[in-house]
Amino acid sequence: MKKTNLPTKPCSVCLKSFSWRKKWKRCWQDVKYCSERCRRAKTNQKHREKVD
Repeated sequence: MKKTNLPTKPCSVCLKSFSWRKKWKRCWQDVKYCSERCRRAKTNQKHREKVD
């Protein structure tokens, strides 16, 4: 598969589009975040909502 033909999807937090990676081969449907930073940001956002 060529790099230009990789599937993409938007990140749930920052809404930037990110590309498929080989390590996501089996779980691409479950991937929601482009990075660890966005994953943590979403977790922190949920925590803040519960506190308020």
